[in-house]
Amino acid sequence: MNELPSIRTARLQLRPLTVADAPRVEELVSDPEVALTTATIPHPYPEGAAVDWIERHSQGPDFGGEAVWAIIHPQLGLVGAMGLRVDSQQSRAEMGYWIGKPYWGQGFATEAGAALLRYGFETLGLNRIFAHHMRRNPASGRVMQKLRMRYEGSLRQHFRRNERFEDLECYGILKEEYSPEAAK
Repeated sequence: MNELPSIRTARLQLRPLTVADAPRVEELVSDPEVALTTATIPHPYPEGAAVDWIERHSQGPDFGGEAVWAIIHPQLGLVGAMGLRVDSQQSRAEMGYWIGKPYWGQGFATEAGAALLRYGFETLGLNRIFAHHMRRNPASGRVMQKLRMRYEGSLRQHFRRNERFEDLECYGILKEEYSPEAAK
């Protein structure tokens, strides 16, 4: 499976990122509140970095790699991105995402997450999907809870972000626990 599929939900389309998305990605992730809720988005966001990021993820969901989708709303355009970093040997994937600040609280991450759980379990045949969030970002944890992921524990001061050690809250869901209806 080399090509990243497009996935439709009730309100959204998840599609492969293209270089044409780079200006919008840079616009949204340049907001310090968006960047500081993630472990990997730098702030200030370097000009041109979105093109590099998109090109690194243009290979598709080869089992064993990372697949990232643009989250597209028909009227609003690109509102965020979500991905799965797949470990084929362990039949698991880590889910990660960001949503542009103007679109927080509208259920876009939950809706996109439900679609990627379905893709991961039903198409890729994964056994486990997990995610984490910084303790100071409880809204991201609510997304994981709505997806019926189970709280698995905390990693205290697990990484440093801007000279501050951050605690991570960890969630996961197993294929046997997954139900496509439960995450809607």
